[in-house]
Order: sequence, then structure tokens, then C-alpha cells
Amino acid sequence: MSFGDPNNPYGQQGQQPGQPGYGYPQGQPGQQPGYGYPQAPPVQPYGGYPGAPGGQMEMPGGVKAARVMLWVISGFQIISGLLTFAAMGAIDDAVSNSGATSAEAETFADLGKGIVGFIAVVTLIFAALSILLALKMKTGGNATRVCAIVYGSFATLGGILSLPLGIVTVALGILIIVFVAKSDGAAWFQRPRY
Repeated sequence: MSFGDPNNPYGQQGQQPGQPGYGYPQGQPGQQPGYGYPQAPPVQPYGGYPGAPGGQMEMPGGVKAARVMLWVISGFQIISGLLTFAAMGAIDDAVSNSGATSAEAETFADLGKGIVGFIAVVTLIFAALSILLALKMKTGGNATRVCAIVYGSFATLGGILSLPLGIVTVALGILIIVFVAKSDGAAWFQRPRY
């Protein structure tokens, strides 16, 4: 490197007349000096990304797949909730067929029915939440994305607690998390809306 090499960042370069020295903002003559980061590229109308046809952003395939998986999980949960409500009647039948007539047996039967009923209601609430998330995937913002990730986590945990039957729910919950958390999913949910 020579002393006057223009590519040498450490070399002393001769200054041209009329140009400020080190530490002064640089820019074209007659322009406002620019500080900080370079200027951002212009924003495209309607929230499109570069190269999108018509400027509109299409829902990525991963988000579409996560939406279908939410519908599938909601179907499983509705069926599970209805079967759990049916199990409440089975508890009454089991107590009446056992021949136990004491108040203690009735108390345990009522406790069992209460627990089973609570599980059924929670299952149906999660089914309704799954349906709501599936509907909001098309228009929802970043909050929908975060809710879908949290929902996928709960679905995975619920599937683990109900193994071996819950293996499908575990797989779908993990895939929902992955598809919604990917960069194209994040871009979909964080796109500007006009």
C-alpha cells in the first residue's frame, strides 16, 4: 500500500479544497448532510414484497399448512370433548353397577364427573381457540402469529400427556410452531395492512 492509495483506510489522503476534514458529515454539495444509517428503500404500495405479482403478498405455503393443521386439531378436540362428556355418563353407570350406595361413593362419583366435565370443557375451549386462530390466519397480525405459536406449544404438551393417542397432536403442534415461526411466516404476519 502506498501513502496516497485511495483504498487504504489508514493512509492519509490529500484533501480537496472545499471539502470538510475527518469527522464532518459527507454528502453532495447542496444536500443536507446525512447522519446515521443509509436511507431505506421506498415502500411499495399495498404491503407487497419485491417481486410479488401485483404488489400483493400471497400467504406462504407454511402458513397455509399451519392453518389446515389448526382445523384438523380442532376436529380432533371436538370429537375428544364430546367423547369426554359421554364418559360422564359412564361414571354414573359404573357407580350404579358397583352396588355401592353409600354417600361416600356418590361423592367420589360426583368428583369424578366434575373432573371429567372440566376436561371436556377445556378441550372444547381449545377447539374454539383453534378455529378462531385458523380463521384469523388470513387477516391477523403479529399477535395472531404469537398466539398460534403458544397454541402449538399447548397442543404439543397436551399431546404428550395423552400419548400414545396424542402422537398426531404432538406432530401437528410442532409443525404449527415451525411453520408460523419461519421467516416467511413472520413476514406474512408483520406485513403492513392498508
